[in-house]
Amino acid sequence: MHEQINHPCVQHKLAIIRDVETGHKRFRELSTEITKFLCYEALKNIKMKEVEVQTPLAMASCRKIDTDIVVVPILRAGIGMLEGILELVPTARVGFVGLYRDEKTKQAVSYYERFPPQTHGGTCIIIDPMLATGGSTIATIDKLKAAGAGQIVVICIVTCQEGLSLVEAAHPDVPVYTASIDQELDERKYIVPGLGDAGDRLFGTSH
Repeated sequence: MHEQINHPCVQHKLAIIRDVETGHKRFRELSTEITKFLCYEALKNIKMKEVEVQTPLAMASCRKIDTDIVVVPILRAGIGMLEGILELVPTARVGFVGLYRDEKTKQAVSYYERFPPQTHGGTCIIIDPMLATGGSTIATIDKLKAAGAGQIVVICIVTCQEGLSLVEAAHPDVPVYTASIDQELDERKYIVPGLGDAGDRLFGTSH
């Protein structure tokens, strides 16, 4: 299952973050702002529990989140989305997966992973600005399922149907939330029109 978030605020910010003239400082700010909107939607079906709260006037029946939340950025670009989720869910724990794409095989190769104990049975949110071929996303989902994750959600800023189809075929139980489903992948496996190299644009490392 996937959902494109078409809220006007999301789409307005997406137009700005796509712009080649947007510098790395503003790119980071927009990544945080867009991620908040996407996370808000992605967590709308999260497990809740009934609680009683004493207000200044009376007891109130309320609901609180009833699951451990673990945010898992795919290094390095996923780090640029982390602040947005932690501002929305400040009690979330953070795990990390380091992957790079082999330029010859185009396959995801793992070089680092570390998950908190709450991953087992918890709700895990994978974040990466670009879901392109789907290889890194599938590899991360595989790792989280092996670690016993209770529920997994993927949040990306842009994706394309090719990558979405592969993720959904491999893990039909994992929903993907995005701001845009773009046209295609080019011969270098970059999303078109996309954002360019999100890592370089986030951290100012492009030439």
